[in-house]
This record gives sequence, structure tokens and C-alpha cells, in this order.
Amino acid sequence: MTFSEENYLKTIYHLTTFLDTEISTNAIAEKMATKASSVTDMLKKLAEKDLVHYKKYQGVSLTENGKLAAKMIVRKHRLWEVFLVEKLDFSWDEVHDVAEQLEHIKSEKLINKLDLFLGNPTEDPHGDPIPDAKGNIVKIEKQLLSEINPQKKTICVGVKDTSTEFLQYLDKQKIALGSAIEVISKEDFDASLLIKVNGHELVVSNKIASNLYVQLT
Repeated sequence: MTFSEENYLKTIYHLTTFLDTEISTNAIAEKMATKASSVTDMLKKLAEKDLVHYKKYQGVSLTENGKLAAKMIVRKHRLWEVFLVEKLDFSWDEVHDVAEQLEHIKSEKLINKLDLFLGNPTEDPHGDPIPDAKGNIVKIEKQLLSEINPQKKTICVGVKDTSTEFLQYLDKQKIALGSAIEVISKEDFDASLLIKVNGHELVVSNKIASNLYVQLT
């Protein structure tokens, strides 16, 4: 596959995990900042390779071959993120763009040895699951902080938004994976939350709370 084909597969995979339905060409075009006509041309190529099911005006879904191929791209990306953070001291807001380049390395042997070297991690630095060499994923139960009722204690286990701006905001507030977050109260007007993070009280907007994954403790 070309880099472009891999990027399309990964995009469709990510959209599918959120929507759980056939994906429209417009949704793909918006996600990849390209024209719908360009998406259509690429989907035809991927369909010829038995990587997607595609019918005009009916959306697109991944074939079994396409799902596995997409998971392997995601696997490489997330393993490289772990490597960059744990072994090269990158911060979690720096690794995405670098991993975007590294994910296109073709050597399966290299990726499997990287996985072993890192201790077979099941999550990347943002809390996203890492597929194993067969495409299996260990899923964890999690909720968005915005869905948690007051007087509940949680632990941060992931982020929905992995943008540099959001991750840097979390760093400023000393919120990271593993941080203890207690919901003290919820504002009726704008759904903002008063929370306690590692003993420190903080007000966060609904937008912030809607991008933090937590587990109840």
C-alpha cells in the first residue's frame, strides 16, 4: 500500500470506531481535509484491493482485510508513541506528528521487536488501546468525565482530544493518565464541573470534561 492508502484506511477505521456505521465520503473528506471527489477515487482503488466495501451514495466500510490492515497501521503508530515518550523523553503532546511518519515503516519484524522491547504495552501515552500482532485489542471500561455524577471519584485513563493545545492545557493543570479526579459539583447553566485533581480544586468546562476519559474508583 502507498502512504496515502494507509492514511485512508486509518481514517476510515477511526471514524468507524466512533460512528459504528458505514462512513460517508463527505465524512472522510472532512476528516482528511480533501475533496469528496478525491475520496471517491481512492475508495475505488481500495475496493479493488478488497480493503473496503464501497458503493456510490451508500457509504464505505472496511472489509476484514481492511480492518486488519488498519489495525496494523494503528498498532505501529501507537507503539512508536510509547517508544518516543518512554525511551526518548518526548512529551505526550509532541509524539503524534512524529508517529505519523514512523507508522509507514513496513518491517513487521521491527515492529514486533519494538513491541517486545517496550514490554508489550496495551495502551499508548494517551490511553488508546494498542492492537497486538494479530489485531486483537484489550478494551477497558471508561466514561467521559462529563458523564460522571457529583460526589464520584475517578481516575483519568485517556483523552478523546489528542491535539497539542488540549494536552498542553492538561499539563498546566497537572492532569495526566492516572490522575485522581473527584467530581465535586456540576453547574446546571453550562455543565461545567468543579473537580478535585490530586487534592487541588479546579473548574473545568464541559468541553474539557467531554474530552477526558475516566474510570470510577
